[in-house]
Amino acid sequence: MWIEVKKAQSLAVAEMWKECFEGEGIPTRIMPREGLPIGQEIADYAVLVPQDKKHVIEDILRKL
Repeated sequence: MWIEVKKAQSLAVAEMWKECFEGEGIPTRIMPREGLPIGQEIADYAVLVPQDKKHVIEDILRKL
């Protein structure tokens, strides 16, 4: 099961978080929050990770 760990107000910011988490070896997905097709630059996005990686994300975000 995937859970939301961050909200982003643009695709660029969502992709930045995705690269950050994947750089730590955590599979990451980004999904538009309003049901729009992915690729819309100006839209709210949810950054999702597997539920069992939530504690790793919390550690990463605490260090930032």
